[in-house]
Amino acid sequence: MSSGKILVAQGGGPTAVINQSMVGVVLEARRFRNVTRVYGAMHGVRGIVDEDFIDLTQETSHNLELVGKTPSSALGSTRDKPDMAYCQKIFEVLRAHEIEHFFYIGGNDSSDTVRIVSLEAQQAGYPLRCIHIPKTIDNDLVGNDHTPGFPSAARFVAQAFAGANLDNAALPGVYVGVVMGRHAGFLTAAAALGKKFPDDGPHLIYLPERTFVLEQFLADVKATYARYGRCVIAVSEGIHDASGEPIASLLSKDIERDAHGNVQLSGTGALADLLCDEIKSRLGIKRVRGDTFGYLQRSFIGCVSDVDQREAREVGEKAVQFAMWGDRDGSVAIKRTGYYSVDYELVPLESVAGKTRTMEDIFISESGTDVTDAFRLYLRPLLGSGMPDAFRLRPAPVEKILGKK
Repeated sequence: MSSGKILVAQGGGPTAVINQSMVGVVLEARRFRNVTRVYGAMHGVRGIVDEDFIDLTQETSHNLELVGKTPSSALGSTRDKPDMAYCQKIFEVLRAHEIEHFFYIGGNDSSDTVRIVSLEAQQAGYPLRCIHIPKTIDNDLVGNDHTPGFPSAARFVAQAFAGANLDNAALPGVYVGVVMGRHAGFLTAAAALGKKFPDDGPHLIYLPERTFVLEQFLADVKATYARYGRCVIAVSEGIHDASGEPIASLLSKDIERDAHGNVQLSGTGALADLLCDEIKSRLGIKRVRGDTFGYLQRSFIGCVSDVDQREAREVGEKAVQFAMWGDRDGSVAIKRTGYYSVDYELVPLESVAGKTRTMEDIFISESGTDVTDAFRLYLRPLLGSGMPDAFRLRPAPVEKILGKK
């Protein structure tokens, strides 16, 4: 006899809209009569193996709606990267609790976890429907036009660079802003949407899809500074040399690594400081400032795209519909239709799991330091409504008297 039990979990980095997907699962599932319980796993897969569940069936719809509008992961998350043994333990817990539908909201690693758990269930002959729900600010899930969380983070980046540009125009110098993105430059490229006037920054954009050459970088900065008397630069944390070595590790003596052995790129501030030092010492420009956006761009409560919120809710709802009415496991994918509308498909887990999408060449300018109009047209509708605008004075110079020669 069917237990009617559902489990939903959130994995990886939090976003501004990941709770919309979780709420979409809960509210949509409660519409089905055969669903008896909707559980939430605290802190992702770690909460599953620890059997740390809460009963979301008992939550009020009103509070769920409020939580849905709140950034970050309400269930908590984890950076655990499950191997086969870990996934087998996940399956054992799901079977012990008679879970029949497993929904995991996350990125590349999360989709691979769902794939392995799905295979374990099939081999054991256990009726478990496994659905991966997309989420990542990096926008690097293959098979998707874009992923929930990215539009809101991109909105933040665009607005932050618009503000940095205004500041830099008032007090000219060189400004370096480092943005998240180890392998994919989508989020850094979003800085270009903060431009309004031809001389606005960012004047230079550096992405991990292109090899970073320090000497060329310095030449670009020098030329831009000579042209405008200032320079605003957007840099992806994942920029690397021809061998693939992160620039941060080449310029720094003290390198921090994460639990998986990767060079720690987010939140350290090292890359911005190192590039600023190079500009000061090699180019002799005195006013050079750098910022690392770090975790600010992920869950900034005052900068959420309404388009992102809507689609994050819908991927959660569609996941439940695919699970209840379909006959296969998979990953929900967003497909763009028309100028701007979307549809949702359930794609095979193996087509998404463990794969990384990078920016397409059509989105990157020939120089490699800017984006194309194709990227601007791609991103603009995702940023949502109410994007702020900047204006300038129209100077009417007054004739000098004492200053006449």
